[in-house]
Order: sequence, then structure tokens, then C-alpha cells
Amino acid sequence: MTLAAKVAVEGATFSFDRWYDYAIPERLCRAVCPGSMVLVPFGRGKARPRMGVVLAVGEAEQGKELKQIYDAAPENAVLTEELLGLVHYLRDHTFCTYYDAVRAIIPYGAQYRAVAAEEGPRLERQMTLRTVNCYRLTGNTAKLTAKQQKVVSLLDGGRELSGPVLCEGAGVGFGVLRTLVKNGVLEEQKKEKKFEIYTRPTDPEQQQIPPLSPEQQRCFDALLPLLEEKRPQAALLHGVTGSGKTLVFLELIRAAAAKGRTSLVLVPEIGLTPQMIYRLKAVFGSRVAVQHSALSNGERLQQWRQIQSGQADIVVGTRSAIFAPLDRLGLIIVDEEQEHTYVSENSPRYSAIEVAKQRISYHKGLLLLASATPSIEDYYAARQGRYKLLRLTKRFNELPLPRVEMVDLRGELAAGNTGAISQRLAEEIRKNLDAGQQTILLLNRRGYHTAAVCRECGEAVRCSLCSVPMVYHKQENRLQCHYCGGILSPPPQRCPVCGGELRYGGTGTQRVEEELQSRFPRARVLRMDMDTTQQKHSHEKLLSAFAAGQYDILIGTQMVAKGLDFPRVSLVGVLGIDQLLFAQSYRAFERVFSLVTQVVGRGGRAGLPGRALIQTADPGNRVLSLAAAQDYEAFFEEEIAFRKLHLYPPFCSLCLLQFAGAQEGQTASAARAFGGQIRQQAAGRKDLPLRILGPAPASVAMLHGKYRYKLTIKCRNDPPFRALLRSVQQQYSESPYAGKVAVSIDFYSDSD
Repeated sequence: MTLAAKVAVEGATFSFDRWYDYAIPERLCRAVCPGSMVLVPFGRGKARPRMGVVLAVGEAEQGKELKQIYDAAPENAVLTEELLGLVHYLRDHTFCTYYDAVRAIIPYGAQYRAVAAEEGPRLERQMTLRTVNCYRLTGNTAKLTAKQQKVVSLLDGGRELSGPVLCEGAGVGFGVLRTLVKNGVLEEQKKEKKFEIYTRPTDPEQQQIPPLSPEQQRCFDALLPLLEEKRPQAALLHGVTGSGKTLVFLELIRAAAAKGRTSLVLVPEIGLTPQMIYRLKAVFGSRVAVQHSALSNGERLQQWRQIQSGQADIVVGTRSAIFAPLDRLGLIIVDEEQEHTYVSENSPRYSAIEVAKQRISYHKGLLLLASATPSIEDYYAARQGRYKLLRLTKRFNELPLPRVEMVDLRGELAAGNTGAISQRLAEEIRKNLDAGQQTILLLNRRGYHTAAVCRECGEAVRCSLCSVPMVYHKQENRLQCHYCGGILSPPPQRCPVCGGELRYGGTGTQRVEEELQSRFPRARVLRMDMDTTQQKHSHEKLLSAFAAGQYDILIGTQMVAKGLDFPRVSLVGVLGIDQLLFAQSYRAFERVFSLVTQVVGRGGRAGLPGRALIQTADPGNRVLSLAAAQDYEAFFEEEIAFRKLHLYPPFCSLCLLQFAGAQEGQTASAARAFGGQIRQQAAGRKDLPLRILGPAPASVAMLHGKYRYKLTIKCRNDPPFRALLRSVQQQYSESPYAGKVAVSIDFYSDSD
């Protein structure tokens, strides 16, 4: 009997992303199974080796001549049944290819590539970790010199240390180690270099979880039975800022571990990861592994292996950590669950929360969503009984919420203050400085000036590849596009359209930093935005310095607005919030409410009275007023009524179809043709209720030199609708537009 594997290959376009049959040679029969990474010949004539994933194995069809698989990756590289199921899920729900899904699930370092060998094409790891010589005592005794004794004493108790660490600790050279090996005192072995990440000198295993408050205990007691149920469960923990949700997380993780179940904790931003990691490691020590994009490929691979081998049963990370190869998964916690960063902007365009639901369903565990400002959809689901709803209504230790004040910018302008910081906010900052307390200022725009506008024709200097104004960065003395990274240096002084004089205006974080330094010369100011956090571990270093009191004022974009806990912070200022209220998204009000609520909650968390000032030209704005009052319930009632009236989620799903091409007319025509096919195929079908809006230019009409159009479809994200889309996508791949206008399908993003 000849065995055959059904393989999906890398580099497939939609039109040929399907299963291909390959014969399994006898030497690979034990190595090839569903989930295996394989190397296969692909194409007619002189076939080229191509990576693939095995989706099924069975008996070969008689009489059918099949090409043979070249090679298969080792057993530890095989996707588990669950992860292979996620490959199918991602392809079905995000319209990516099979192998795009594989790449999303497996980190780069754990992937394989094709190499030439004498016996034919073979697989090789994308990367190999460096090795170091490690030493331990053999148990043999010998007469030792003073230097040798120092080495031996460091290895007492069965310890094993690398050569460099051992030599440095004992103050000896490698010659001493070689002599000890020769005399049979030490045993030498090559091992992969161990990366030390997120380590602190104190012993993390010694800390205990503080006692829960009565309210926290009630929430934990309600969640524990869900964790113990042998069926999938979901809950939403709605807790005001500073209510101590993390302590509930820790107790649940400990309860899961006691039952032999593993846990996964997701946070929305890399900047929040270190704080959560240290809290988890303080209680669970080396059982905690980390997965996020700021790790090097080597670090991420080593952490992945630690999870895969079972050495780590608790994982913390950002969106991509949802694919961590955890077995016996009993608990997934999604902190700040409302954040858009849980949705991938690249193929596959998945939602980590939706993937979490799939994993919890497979393992029959508990999914816990948590936030001070839950997404409207999830809070509605909880109110409808689809999630268990739990509330933390008080701050930990009964601390009061910050006192919030609106600052009317119209009065500031009338008084001649054109700076970014109002006189009222400046007074409060000065009080904080005098009292030795810290301040956080939020401005969600980086750079110095946000636009260069011509005084004659009124045109802004725009990126040549993207239809957006370029932003002036003073320190680098250049205009920069925040979409494609394009740069004009030195910045122009005359308008490229009419030659008129340019006026640089608008306020970004760089300009606020300069204004703070001018107004408060003695203040130590720290700026956190994309420009200051590009280096590795920069988030951790900057936040640690602020926590240690090395800075008085922290000015930053939304990365400083949530999840952070600094006991010396008593004042929060919100700048430039009005612009976000009028963003092109039905979620605009929800995001402003969440952002303001979250950043206001950074103050007054450790006994110091908290206060917050919101600068706005519309102090009576309903959204800002409700955020200032931290009144989520009232905001939800108004927002859900708006969503129902205008048919937005949760009362429908939104599907965003994006088209990108080199010619604007052709791109618009492709979008119209695609929309026409959807209307035609859906006509008369009662199982396909939908509304098609557009086509229309995207909010950023050109990106990276490509014109962009969109179709927005209000629909039900169910199998019949996805089947319809796949049918239209197949027709599109055979149309004259294929290859000229790219189309992407996104169910989880509301903006383009």
C-alpha cells in the first residue's frame, strides 16, 4: 500500500491554494502525519522545492502517478491537532492561504527552509541557536589549587554553568576549566545558549499573592466553578480602573495550575507586557514564558520550545501569543479586551479574542475578558447572558477615583495662550512638582508639528506615496510620513505645489516636550511614543525609570494611557482629544471614552488624591463628560441605542473589502465589479441578509503608491456569507482585474 499526503504549499495565490497529493517515500512513512512540515516538488516541468503543510494522510489512489515528498521536518515541528485546526479556522474566517496561517502560528525561528544537498533538496531550520560549553561536577575528587577550588565551589549543589559565567564568577581563565576536565573533576557539554529575559536579581518565588478584598473574592468565587466545569465557559470582568483585576487573575492562574491546567494571559501592547510578566514571575517564577514581537528570533524560539516541552505552563504576551503551543489549556485571560491591537492588520487578519474562543472550545476551559471599558459588543453579549458578567465597582483598598475637571480651550485662546498646555493645567503641574509627585500627559499625536500648510494655496505637504500630510520631527529636522516612513530632509520652506511660503503648525508630543522644558526648566520630562521606543526593551527601560522616580512628567501617546500602575502619579492631563471624537469610524466615541477613562485612571492609585484635567474646546461634550465621571453604564446605554438605530455591531457583522491598485480608475472599477457580483449572487436569498456600502475611496486614499477603495458590507459572519465571498473571490481571481488590483477581506477592523 502506498501512502499519500494531502499538502498545502507556501506561496499559493487564492486560485491554487488547495490540497495537492504527494506520495510518501518509505523512509519518511513514520515522519509524515497531519500537521507535518514537508518539502515537496511543485510546478510542471522542472519542479521547484516548496514548503508545505500536511493536512491529511491516506492511501494513494490506484493508477495515479504522484510526485514524492523530498523531506519532512522532525517530530517536534509537527503542528498539534489543535493548531492544525486553527490553520483551517484562519483560512475559513480570514480568507488567507493555508501556509499564511501556518506562518502566523509558528514563530520564524521554529520554521524551516529548503536547502540543496547531495541526496536532493532537504529541510533546514530557519535559524539555529548558538551553543556554549557548560560545566558540572562529576563527583570525582582530586587535589585542587586555590583557583580550581573557586570553580568547584561555584558548582556545588549540582549547579551547571556556562564557561563564560563560570570563569567570570571564579576570576579564572578557560585554561583552569580545561585542566579540571582533563583531570576528571568537571564534565563538559555543549548546550544551546540560554537567553535571560525579564529577570531580576530578587528571588521571584518568594512573593505571595496579597489577600483579596471582599469584592475581589466574590468575583474569584464566581469564576472558580467556571474554571472547574468540563465545558467551554466565558466571562467578562468589568472593573473600574485600579480595582485590582490582576490579583483576581493571579488567583485564577494558581487555581488552574493546581488542577494541572495551563494558562495564557494576553495584554494589548508590548509596553504593558513587562509589568504583567514581572507580576506573574514574582508568584510563579520560571514557569512563566513570554511571546511577543519585540523579542529576538532566538529569544522567541527558546521561549516557544520551553512552552512546547511543558517546562512553562503559564504564557504571557501580546496578540501573537494566542498561538502558543500550550497543552491542557484551562484559562485564557484577555486584559484590556476592548483594544484594537488584538486585531491583526496583516494577513491573516484575525482577532486574537476570536481565536481564543476556538482554543477554549477545544480545551473546554475558561475565557476571561477584562476591562474598565469593555467593548460595546462584549458588554452587550454579557448583558444578554452569553458571558457571565462580574463587576469590581471599587478601587483596591477603597481608594477614590480621580477628581476630573474640564478645561475650556476657547477661554485659553481668548486669553492669548496658544500653547499646548493650558494655564490651568500648568498650575496643577507646578503644584505636583512642588509636592514631589508625578504627572502623566496624554497626546495621541507624535512628532513636533502635525502638518506643513501653504499660506497661499492652503495645501499641506503630502507624502508622494500616501495621501496624508507629512509630520515635522524637529529633533531629526525632517518631514516624515507615519504610514510608509517616507522622509523629506531637510524639510521644504516653499510649497511644492505653488511655491508659496509654508506654515508649520499643529502639536505633537515633541512640541509638548519642548514646551514643558521651557515652562518648567527643572522638571525631568520623559517622552514615550513610536520615536522613542523603537529600540529593544525601550518600553521597559523608560517605564522602569519613571517608576523609579527618575522623571517628574511623562508625556506620551496612547501607550501611556492604560494598564500602568505608578504610585507617585497624582495628576493626569489629556491633550488634543477633540480630534479623535470626529474620526471616520462608528467606534470613534467608544474609543475616546475608553482612552479618557483609562488615562484618567492612572492617577491616585496608591493613597495620593488623584486629579485629572481634560483640555477641550467642547467641555459640554457628552462622551467626555461620561468618561470624566467614569460612568460606563450610561455611555453604554447611549451607544447601544445608536448602534441599534443605525445597524452597527453587535446587531450585525461588518465586512471590509479593501482594493489596492496602481491606477485609480481601475481600482474603483474592480471594487464596483466585486460588489456587483456579491449583489447578484445574494439576490433573492433570504439566508444572506446584507447591505453593501460603496465603493468609496478609503480614508487614506493612497498608500505606498497604491490607490485604495473599499466596500463595507453589513452582514452576518456565518458559513453561507463566507461561502458567498469565497465564490465571488474565485470569480474575481479569473477576471481581468486579478493581478492588477489586490483585494483583502477583513471582518474585524472598522477602519481602513
